[in-house]
Amino acid sequence: MSPTIKDVAKMSGVSMSTVSRVLNSPASVTEEKRIKVEKAIKQLKYHPNALARGLIYKRTQSVGVLLPDVANAYVAEVIRGMEDASINHGSNLILCNTDRNKERMIKYLKLLREKQVDGLVYTSDPLTEEIFREFDELNIPVVLSSTQSLEYAYPSVKVDDEKAGYDGTSYLIDKGHKHVAMISGPTTDPIAGYPRYTGYKQAMKERLGVADVDDLTEFGNFQYDTGYDAMSRLYRKNKNITAVFAVSDEMALGVISFLSDQGLSVPGDISVLGFDNTRIARMSIPKLTTVGQPMYDIGYKSMEKLEALLQKKELSEVRTYLPHKIIERESVREI
Repeated sequence: MSPTIKDVAKMSGVSMSTVSRVLNSPASVTEEKRIKVEKAIKQLKYHPNALARGLIYKRTQSVGVLLPDVANAYVAEVIRGMEDASINHGSNLILCNTDRNKERMIKYLKLLREKQVDGLVYTSDPLTEEIFREFDELNIPVVLSSTQSLEYAYPSVKVDDEKAGYDGTSYLIDKGHKHVAMISGPTTDPIAGYPRYTGYKQAMKERLGVADVDDLTEFGNFQYDTGYDAMSRLYRKNKNITAVFAVSDEMALGVISFLSDQGLSVPGDISVLGFDNTRIARMSIPKLTTVGQPMYDIGYKSMEKLEALLQKKELSEVRTYLPHKIIERESVREI
């Protein structure tokens, strides 16, 4: 006869509820008790029945994560944080790469409903009314990660993108640059594009008295190729710039590549500042100075919030803004 949770509790000298917490939320159990339970589980070769646990605790220990692009370096770091937090709480992630495709997202939501996931994490993209209605029908806790909604009261975790845009621009100004250009994300993007652009414009006006930035700005979609193309357009219309603030590391690498093709050095001729602090920032030549986001912490904190909701706990704050910081490397020089 297969060992039961009761057998594990008896051998380890704890209650069945403690055994359950070790299985589902090990961080909530003291190390001494956890070690006893884990030793008993190993000796008895106990394998918990996931279906039975779901019936007893009204949870499947599974969480759906909707991602716009699983191959994106930023998203990968956020997922690492989510995964570590989910392991600590005994949950499993079901990753759904939507590719920003509406029909694909609807199919995933149907799948997550069939899997009876306990909760959902929605990452990076804006929350539209249509998506909200889909989430509302699921009737499960939802947390927004690397995005937020001012209209719908879902908890969220991200950086303050407007302040990050302001601080990145100010950093370049403090280095002596007076002709600071920006390659922004789309201003139709309310999560990262518009706020970072707004922060840039505010810093240019307050710090340098520059109100008209049309000749100093171009736009991309956060990817390498659009950074290259945007820098090409920017360079054609303004050759006086001494620094470029690209609002993603990928676009910043596109900027560096274009400048290299023109025989210009970074940072000798033009300084380049990125945004995110993904792994590629450490791999570029020169190594990229960037506005760092705490990507891992964003993912981890998002899962922590979701777990609190699943345990019916009251959140201390609905919208959490984690700190950003300038990571100095080699692509920005003082003039």
